[in-house]
Amino acid sequence: MHKTLRNAAQSALLGFAVTAAALGGMQLHAQAIASHNSNAPVNYAADRIELQDRQNRVVLSGNVDITQAGLRVQAARTLVNYSDAGSLSIQRITATGGVRVTRGSESASGDVAVYDFGRRIITMAGNVRLRRGTDTLNGGRLVIDLRTGVSSVDGRASGSSSVTGETGTTTSGGRVTGSFTVPQD
Repeated sequence: MHKTLRNAAQSALLGFAVTAAALGGMQLHAQAIASHNSNAPVNYAADRIELQDRQNRVVLSGNVDITQAGLRVQAARTLVNYSDAGSLSIQRITATGGVRVTRGSESASGDVAVYDFGRRIITMAGNVRLRRGTDTLNGGRLVIDLRTGVSSVDGRASGSSSVTGETGTTTSGGRVTGSFTVPQD
């Protein structure tokens, strides 16, 4: 077995308690996104912004583009929940409609994404696809823990009802699938 491939498999086994192939790919794909600074300022732009002061939320719609320290979230619609204890503090961002999260050369796309600032977790659900160069990983739900740098992918969006409000499977039939480039000697 090629030394680089062996090291990737060993790292995957150490970092996760699931299959080495799926997790090795997840670890590979989540490196840049998981190393994100979630304490940096958040910038946003959209075609329409509606402030719902009584509910402590902002609704952004139409070509939503949110950035934070090199992390970019794009979606059709985004709901930003915040607290107002003297100064505004973002609690959660929920993005829907063709969601794309990028940082550096990595990108993740899906139907829904929730960025929980308090827990420092990004959860994507529904036809999730990760891409890094020519490597890909597809599944139903992706959870990126920004605090620990650990990410996981499962094949079904079920169990993610707090994210999608429903259960279901991906187009991959409920399994995690992907493709990895093999180093050439």
